[in-house]
Amino acid sequence: MRDSIHIALAGNPNAGKTTLFNQLTGARQHVGNYPGVTVEIKTGICHHQQSKLVVTDLPGTYSLTAYSVEEIVARDFLVNEKPDVVVNIVDASNLERNLYLTCQFMELGVPVIIALNMIDVAKSRGINIDAEKLSELMRAPVVPIIARSGKGMELLLDTVVQVGRDREKQWVPLHLSYGEDLDQVLEDMTPMIRDGRLLTDTYPPRWTGLKILENDDQILDRAMRADSELADALVTRSEEVTRHLQTTVDAYPEAVIADHRYGYIKSILRQGVFSQIFDVDRLYASDRIDKIVTHRFLGPLIMAAVLYALYSVTFTYSTIPAGWLESFFAVLSEMVDQTLPEGPVKSMIISGVIDGVGGVLGFVPIIMFMFFGIAILEDSGYLARVAFMMDRVFRFFGLHGSSVMPFIVSGGIAGGCAVPGVMATRTLRSPKERMATLLTVPFMNCGAKLPVLALLIGAFFSSHQARYMFLATLLSWSVALMAAKFLRSTVLRGEPTPFVMELPPYRFPTFKGLLIHTWERTWQYIKKAGTVILGISILLWAMMTYPGLPDDRLHEFARHKAEIMAAYPQNFAEEAALVGEERTTEMEELQDKLLLVENRQAEAALRHSIAGRMGIALESVSRYAGFDWRTNIALVGGFAAKEVIISTLGTAYSLGSVDPEESTSLKDRLRADKNWNPVVALGVLAFIMFYAPCFVTVVCIARESGSWKWAWFSMGFNTIFAFLLAILIYQVGTFITG
Repeated sequence: MRDSIHIALAGNPNAGKTTLFNQLTGARQHVGNYPGVTVEIKTGICHHQQSKLVVTDLPGTYSLTAYSVEEIVARDFLVNEKPDVVVNIVDASNLERNLYLTCQFMELGVPVIIALNMIDVAKSRGINIDAEKLSELMRAPVVPIIARSGKGMELLLDTVVQVGRDREKQWVPLHLSYGEDLDQVLEDMTPMIRDGRLLTDTYPPRWTGLKILENDDQILDRAMRADSELADALVTRSEEVTRHLQTTVDAYPEAVIADHRYGYIKSILRQGVFSQIFDVDRLYASDRIDKIVTHRFLGPLIMAAVLYALYSVTFTYSTIPAGWLESFFAVLSEMVDQTLPEGPVKSMIISGVIDGVGGVLGFVPIIMFMFFGIAILEDSGYLARVAFMMDRVFRFFGLHGSSVMPFIVSGGIAGGCAVPGVMATRTLRSPKERMATLLTVPFMNCGAKLPVLALLIGAFFSSHQARYMFLATLLSWSVALMAAKFLRSTVLRGEPTPFVMELPPYRFPTFKGLLIHTWERTWQYIKKAGTVILGISILLWAMMTYPGLPDDRLHEFARHKAEIMAAYPQNFAEEAALVGEERTTEMEELQDKLLLVENRQAEAALRHSIAGRMGIALESVSRYAGFDWRTNIALVGGFAAKEVIISTLGTAYSLGSVDPEESTSLKDRLRADKNWNPVVALGVLAFIMFYAPCFVTVVCIARESGSWKWAWFSMGFNTIFAFLLAILIYQVGTFITG
């Protein structure tokens, strides 16, 4: 007997599953990939009635047939892990459609509790549901809840504990009738599957037969590997009935099965479960809002205003906490400088760790504000409207409306990640549309690019930060769509497929849910800075430190310092410090001259290092785009991860700065450097936005496309395009500014 009760949360997308998961588990969550695939599942802990509840949030899905990876993951989790209870979250305002998945759970035989969510929305639409009657007819517990506010949580948990503690319960599959033709075939197939023990350790025999009739690829593959002879006989039987149905009713078994499931649901709802009382001319609140928000002309303007407002709020209110972090790292650097003796350890901690990783962490406030705003748009249902509106635009560029969400996930608004964006392309049925989307989502401004954009925009365009970030977003979308048009007109030529999308009702996001979503994404950024970025920063620091200057160069700088000191009275500085005298003009002059020599020595050492030599070698080409050798070092590091660009710039300008009056702020160092100006900054911004995806994304592209050639194509195509764009910006900008 297990000490804890294992629960699986399952349901359609937008049914409130994630909201319920957050209500139950709060911050006690763990995110990981399901074994063997890259689809994320969340696990959390909840305590009720002295019982520990282990809650798993399964991917949202409309069915248990293997049409997508999410459906396979949900199904495999149920049959392999066999949770004690499956809580099926059902949208009460879309009951008929949501109960379709419930029927499939019951056909599989899992112990189901129906959480009837959003009953407040249903009532506002004049929909009355008799939960007790529904429970009686469905032969499963039904608990009305409002996940957003927590209403009904106690009763739901009581029911979960009651069902979960019943260790004697068995998985009893529901048998539905699918008409005379299919029922007869299932009666023939079931004993064949049972007697042949074909997948019976995992699935009920009748359910396996049903999946073969539905032409389920995963089940067919497993059946063939388990017993090819028996599987062939079952497939032959399935093909016979398919031909018969095509001849008699012009339909495939999948369609007949779906029709009978919906017929079963309708028969239940018409037995006093469901009543709808409202004026047929009445528009729901969401419909009234959508008449404006998704309007052909007003919609895009509203969308642009929303995005601009998001950037304005982010940059206006994140400045103060960002300044606090900047000051903290400056003080920390000064403390280390005064505490540790001169040497490689001190240099590594200050230049490699504090100036490197600290520079990345300094943008945490901006990241948090941005993610909080995106969470509001996502939880309210507005992002689905963005996808709906963008479908018209995407069709012109040869993409599918479903491509919008991968773009948004990748950072279409800012702050996403290309890795889940690439994986989200699995929902596209057309291989060519999927490939075009997969290759262009890395053009979006992901969370890794966001701090780099914020750094350069803040350094050279500080008075118009929101405006430039908004323009950067428009540019990323424009370039991605033009690249998609190019791909769809050349190597991926083909007709676009139709787009159908469900628009969920608008909801007021809960503050708790917003905080959880914001913290999850921000923590991923912080964790990456403290692990991957830290390791890369230390590696790049070593490459920028070794090998040191040869002895003859060191002696040359030492001789230069001695010559400067000889021009002033002996022990001048030491005596002044002992008597506590005020610094005179001569003292300041001496210190500035010595510091200038030290900084020239540091720059010479950086040039002599492994990374410095690489940067200088690339300068023969990069100078056409205005990139100097220090910038080249940072951009090479960005191939691993874009956040590394900031840490590398921080390290490079810490090790080799030349201005004795420089500030500890990286923004100030860039502004003061003669190789940087607004035109150079624009070119660097464009290059960073569009050059090769980070290494993890490249691996993901190779895995999702099934070939490394597309991964190398993405790296080469993106980098060449980005560099040509940077050259254009720099050359034209330099010509205009004189």
